[in-house]
Amino acid sequence: MTGTDTRPRRILLVTGMSGAGRSTALRAFADMGWETVDHLPLPLLNQLLETPLPGSTNDSRPLALGFDSQTRGFDAEDVVNRLKRSSQAGEQAISMLFLDCAGAELERRYAETRRRHPLSLDRPAADGIARERELMLPVRRWAQFLIDTTDCTTNALQEELRRLFAEEGQTRLAITIMSFGYARGVPRNADLVFDMRFLRNPYWDTELRDRTGQDAAVAAYVRLDAGYGPITGQLGTLLEDMLPRYAAQGKYQVTLAFGCTGGRHRSVCVTEEMARRLRAAGFSLTVIHRDMSSGTHGSADSWEHVPETGESNDASMSL
Repeated sequence: MTGTDTRPRRILLVTGMSGAGRSTALRAFADMGWETVDHLPLPLLNQLLETPLPGSTNDSRPLALGFDSQTRGFDAEDVVNRLKRSSQAGEQAISMLFLDCAGAELERRYAETRRRHPLSLDRPAADGIARERELMLPVRRWAQFLIDTTDCTTNALQEELRRLFAEEGQTRLAITIMSFGYARGVPRNADLVFDMRFLRNPYWDTELRDRTGQDAAVAAYVRLDAGYGPITGQLGTLLEDMLPRYAAQGKYQVTLAFGCTGGRHRSVCVTEEMARRLRAAGFSLTVIHRDMSSGTHGSADSWEHVPETGESNDASMSL
């Protein structure tokens, strides 16, 4: 890049399933100081990459470009081939973020907002979702970053984006370590899942039942299990050896998930223990306790939606 070149120092294509959170993601990037453009006609992509942007030579902010299956000129195979050619030619690197979401959750979001899916204006939303998933498959396979928003709140998605992209230019592995309850399902984004249900369960102690694994008494109870020390020690050693290898292979993010039945006691205790160990080993990570505050029914992580009037709140997501 020459001294008068004002192309952005980083370009990220933001795409995914309609309703999975692209608009929310672009707002998050704007809040982080990125320039953002949504629905840029894809035939203009090459022109953008080859032409310096007008403006100050000191303005090289990263650029996030949003598109989906309805963007003018969309052809998934053509997009992927174009980006591959750019990479092979040694031109400015472009990465892609794909936002995915389970079909049933997308149907729920469209039903709650009373909007029609763009690919099924006269048919059930499920038909459009299935069609779009097929159209987007080549792009999803090529994307370097993948976030599944099925079980995310808007705030959780924004936090994940800040964690991955706020310090752009760094290649440090982004690690999330989380606890969860099998009663509410295995986290969709988990790369490695460890089942902690073999440990003694504080739930059966009436004095500990309403506490969590962050409570010292609960943690002490779990640690008294004869398998706790040896197994967490072995897991810690395994992860300390594995995580640098993920980074060496070019992986940007890894999510470690520790589960127990309800996600309040054993999994929380082990997650806190492993987080302490990994931080002591020099890793930077984010800790999430997905189900620690959940009651006996429902999920702690759910999407609430922006009313059609445009009003919003901190935990809401618009389609």
